[in-house]
Amino acid sequence: MSVAVASFAIFAASQVGTPGPANMALMATGARYGFRAALPFVLGVALGKQLVIWPVGFGLMELAERAPLVFTLLKYASAAYIIWLAWKVANLRLGATRGEGEAPGFVAGLIVHPLNPKAWAMIVGGFTAFVAPGTSAIEATATIAAVLLGCQLLLHPMWTLAGDAIARTVAGTAAEPYLMWTLAALTVASVLFVLFGGGT
Repeated sequence: MSVAVASFAIFAASQVGTPGPANMALMATGARYGFRAALPFVLGVALGKQLVIWPVGFGLMELAERAPLVFTLLKYASAAYIIWLAWKVANLRLGATRGEGEAPGFVAGLIVHPLNPKAWAMIVGGFTAFVAPGTSAIEATATIAAVLLGCQLLLHPMWTLAGDAIARTVAGTAAEPYLMWTLAALTVASVLFVLFGGGT
């Protein structure tokens, strides 16, 4: 296939399901306001990634044809960022405090991924590692967009639902550092998969 869908789905699930700015925001929102109140925000976060995928997809496909070396450098730069983010995740500690006021809404969710460097790195990694040379921009972008949206619609609500439980049962306990190091290790493993085992 022109796009390695199965391999990309594994990569996408590992990235969407592990900690990053978006999932931390979803977890905090669920912990502070409850799942039902957070639903508009969750939907906005899921759809907001599409605002990055489509422009990047068409731009990167054109760039790949004109400057393949830049395409390769983008892959390694994106991977380096995600590994750096994993280090931050390993040392992250969850907060258990509850806020006040209204939950953030759909529009607030829409802007999360356009401002999220992890999302940009994940999308660049997807195009550079899982799309075969010569694949049309529309095919590559539509496939990447569909797989990521499916992962988000499944996994983002889970982070939101788990927010309250995580905040109350894990934060501040002896288990918290082990949890965060495990999630960070999964993130690094997914990057290594992209660089050495996930390409087309």
